[in-house]
Amino acid sequence: MALYFIPLAVIILFLINQLTSSLCTQRQIPEEKQPSIFRTINVLITILLISSYFEVLFT
Repeated sequence: MALYFIPLAVIILFLINQLTSSLCTQRQIPEEKQPSIFRTINVLITILLISSYFEVLFT
């Protein structure tokens, strides 16, 4: 299961970062706020991916 889940998680994180970059560009978010936005979104997506991995692993 981990052989499929880990590469998929990396792809999901990469795509979410691209979408976040597009959001920052489209909404003209200042450069000073962008690192905190990226950090927040990455932490939340990582928590979501880890919890879904454990859910799949133990069910």
